[in-house]
Amino acid sequence: MEKLFVTLAMSCGGLMPTFACTGISLTSKDGSLIQARTIEGAQMELPSGYVVIPRGQQLVSFTPEDADGMRFKARYGVLGLTVVRKEFIAEGINEKGLAAGLFFFPHYGSYAPFNPSERKTTVGDLQLVQWMLTQFATVEEVMEGIKKVNVVGLDKEAVVHWRISDATGRQVVLEIVDGEMSFFDNKVGVITNSPGFQWHLTNLNNYVNLFPGDAQERTMGDYTLRPIGGNSGFHGIPGDASPASRFVRAAFFRATAPQQENAWETVKQCFHLLNNFDIPIGIEHPVGKGPDIPSATQWTSVIDITHRMVYYKTSYNNTIRNIDVSKIDFTTVAYQYHSLDSSKEQPVEVIEIR
Repeated sequence: MEKLFVTLAMSCGGLMPTFACTGISLTSKDGSLIQARTIEGAQMELPSGYVVIPRGQQLVSFTPEDADGMRFKARYGVLGLTVVRKEFIAEGINEKGLAAGLFFFPHYGSYAPFNPSERKTTVGDLQLVQWMLTQFATVEEVMEGIKKVNVVGLDKEAVVHWRISDATGRQVVLEIVDGEMSFFDNKVGVITNSPGFQWHLTNLNNYVNLFPGDAQERTMGDYTLRPIGGNSGFHGIPGDASPASRFVRAAFFRATAPQQENAWETVKQCFHLLNNFDIPIGIEHPVGKGPDIPSATQWTSVIDITHRMVYYKTSYNNTIRNIDVSKIDFTTVAYQYHSLDSSKEQPVEVIEIR
């Protein structure tokens, strides 16, 4: 097995402090379930691709010692969007409609120490999405099945938590703190990074004064106060890129978004909503510093769980691309990996005036 940790140290470890992923989920009027997210890395370009895992594929987890961990065979076919390595699925869906993604959770999550004697039941945290999607069809199955494995960190800086959804509409957040697993029902349909999910829910109460639209004018003594511009009801919503602020913005943007008629309209809406969470590379570094990449937001994905459709765009190419998972024959398709961008160029439609 090739050395894992050289790759992690170069591509993951240095990125942890500036990962800033934001996830939302919406339901259309016809009941279609849509799950979307951004993924960021502000230190360097994040190697990203998509992987197709057929039924019956033999897989193995890494461990912190680079020795083989648990070996498992895919029960279900999977389409996953990956970071750093093809084994590290950051967001994906299987043929049964189970969808899952990882979100970085530094300084708050913590796993049980790796025990070499338990390596046959050990799954690395960055491969947990791969394992879940290949093994289970529902959230309930995940919650039961995960009791039989040991989840360990592959890099001390790369602590994560997970969003898990299924075709019934159930969505949970999984966090591991001091080696103990906790599942939280995600009724707000939002996830970011640290602190813990329950903290973010409590923090929303600090913004109980926010509402869509415009504030009414009122008097202060003999002086009349009037809104200066539109959307004054959201005055005071946090605008920085910290996880807490992004959670608040995402929750209010999602809650006030008009419900769309169908899946495709909701997919487009998710892309528009998440455009508000694109992070310019300049704000993550001192002036004049930083890598030569277009954006800290390196890709955005939207998954139509109901119809098994995966959409994505990247910082290099904002054209929305689509993979129809329902059309993949997972009994015959080859295990394969491809870069998200075939070329790092933004196509431009030229309009000629005559």
